[in-house]
Amino acid sequence: MLPYKLYQSKNIFIFIFIFMLPLKSYSSQINHNYKLGAGDKIKIVVYGEDDLSIDELLISSSGSFDYPYLGQLTTKGKTPKEIKDKIQSGLKGDYLINPKVMVNIISFRKIYVNGEVKRPGGYEYQPGLTVDKAIALAGGFTDRASKSSIKVKKEENGKDIKKANLDTKIIPGDIIVIEQSFF
Repeated sequence: MLPYKLYQSKNIFIFIFIFMLPLKSYSSQINHNYKLGAGDKIKIVVYGEDDLSIDELLISSSGSFDYPYLGQLTTKGKTPKEIKDKIQSGLKGDYLINPKVMVNIISFRKIYVNGEVKRPGGYEYQPGLTVDKAIALAGGFTDRASKSSIKVKKEENGKDIKKANLDTKIIPGDIIVIEQSFF
C-alpha cells in the first residue's frame, strides 16, 4: 500500500493528466483547423532568426502583411499551419538552409452579443465557447429576453442567420442576437 502523501500526489497527477489532455488536443485542433481573419493576432517565430520573427501581428481587414524577403503574405482565410509552411518554404534555400518556423494564435477575433442581454457588445473568443457562455459573458439575459428566440449570424458566409439554442457552438466573428419576448 502506498503512503498517504504519495497516494494523494498520484491522484492529483492522474486528475491533471485526464482533464488537461482534452484541453491540449482541443487547443491544437483550433490552431491547425482554424481559419484566420481580421482581428486575430498571431506570433511568427523563426528559430535563431530574431529579425524574421514577429512578436505580435494583428491581421487587418486586408488580410495581408509584408514579410522580410518574401513580400506580401496573405493570412486571411488561411490556417496557422499554411502560413508556417509558406514562410518556411519561402525562406528555405536562398535565405536559410533549414528554417524552423512556428506560427501561433495569440488572441482570437471577437464575438458579438446583441439584443436582450445586460451588457451587449464584443467579447474576446475563448475556445469551447457556446451561446450560453457568451450570454454569461454579456451579463446574462434581461428580464424581457426570449430564451427560446436566439439567432447566430455566422461570420463564415456573413449572411446565414440560424436559429440557435444555448448549446450551439460559437466561433470567432459570430454575432449572437437575443430577441425580446412578447410576455
